[in-house]
Amino acid sequence: MNKYSLRGPARVVVVGGSIAGMLAAAAVKDHAGSVEIIEAHELPDGPRPRVGVPQAAHTHFLQTGGAKAIESLLPGTTDLLLAAGALRIPVTTNMVIYSPEGWYRRWQHATHYLITASRDLTDYIIRTQVLKDPRVDVRTHTKAIGLLGDRHAVKGVRVRSADGSETDLRADLIIDASGRATRMPQWLAQLGITGLTEQRIDSGLVYASRIYRAPVPTRDWPVVGVQADPRLPGPGKAGAILPIEGDRWHVNLMGSPGGHPTRDEDAFEPFARTLRHPLLADLLTHAKPLTDVSVTHGTANRRYYYERLTHWPDGLVALGDSTAAFNPVYGQGMSVAAQSAVILRDRLSQGLSQQVQRAVARPVNSAWSLAAGQDIHFPTTKGGTPNLTQRLLHRYVSRLSRTATGSFRAATALTDVLALQAPPTTLVHPSIVMTALLGPLRPPLDRPQLTASERELLSGSDKP
Repeated sequence: MNKYSLRGPARVVVVGGSIAGMLAAAAVKDHAGSVEIIEAHELPDGPRPRVGVPQAAHTHFLQTGGAKAIESLLPGTTDLLLAAGALRIPVTTNMVIYSPEGWYRRWQHATHYLITASRDLTDYIIRTQVLKDPRVDVRTHTKAIGLLGDRHAVKGVRVRSADGSETDLRADLIIDASGRATRMPQWLAQLGITGLTEQRIDSGLVYASRIYRAPVPTRDWPVVGVQADPRLPGPGKAGAILPIEGDRWHVNLMGSPGGHPTRDEDAFEPFARTLRHPLLADLLTHAKPLTDVSVTHGTANRRYYYERLTHWPDGLVALGDSTAAFNPVYGQGMSVAAQSAVILRDRLSQGLSQQVQRAVARPVNSAWSLAAGQDIHFPTTKGGTPNLTQRLLHRYVSRLSRTATGSFRAATALTDVLALQAPPTTLVHPSIVMTALLGPLRPPLDRPQLTASERELLSGSDKP
């Protein structure tokens, strides 16, 4: 049985100063004498871009499950985010979403919420909360280059400073939160641990993002989204507007192979016009761009099945994107990292590193089934094709989604799962299956459900 003990003074090293790394430090700080975070880059002292976060220029939000997990680890974080300008968006009350099955209704009874903000602000608030604890320290401009130990136990990590010098850092627990660039598979192989399974599902989706000055205050402004429909011929295209701090809109456009958005600023809004509905493009005509267009090509779902390994060394845990990285369009990454950190905290007293890694797989499984389970159905996807079971399940979820356009019960079942508050298996509960079979209780909407002020903006009266 793999065991480590953090009872009493202990030393923990966290590889990576990302949100996942900071939350991992928050999870273990009360169990350890000291926590040192190893970060390859400089950490900004304010809500500014951090080197090494390629997705930072794109939209980010916290699902209910993620926000609650962060609050459990770092009480008061939500209030700090909101005080700094982040927005709490009730689901689906303040959401205008065009799904492949139609427009979702804005039910007046909110089932969950999103916290929307720039990634820079979210990073900064969480980082400040963690680093104010005197037990937590950061070593910047330092790279982890290998594990110390053997296939039975990890005793530390070897690091390389900016001047090229190498140092062995001994620790009772090493946490890999180094993200998509993780070297964990290679490090395990060097320890003689083989047989690791990797899965990669890549829809080829490309993201282009730009921040706009909103033409109206964003306090009560909804999230607006037009989703891609994998059933339609031609490239899948999608887009979203998220209100963020400073009365700004963070706009994200996405396209699959054959329909990629580009960095061309003059092409950004015309691309929005090619989505399944012109709502985003119509809104952008009233807003003022504040930034260049940022483009990211690396959006594949990638997962390492560490929990399936027969051997897992004592004193080692991997979480965040180091374990599984998701297509960012589904907004699961930060929330899964937060839930994984809570599991790490709650399991530390048991002293079972392999059991911690297996438990971390549970929130990963839920998010993976949503992200990879959707992307696998695009005809351009590489890395797998849907089997019969997946095709049947996709048809069922599509029917449930269509039902959700006119059924609060169906909408609640879906949002429970999307908010990471319930596992996907709840969608096949007999009562939910019956709801899907009955279909929507209200007729489908033939247009977006907008408030009077939102319609007024679109009419052009508030155009700058």
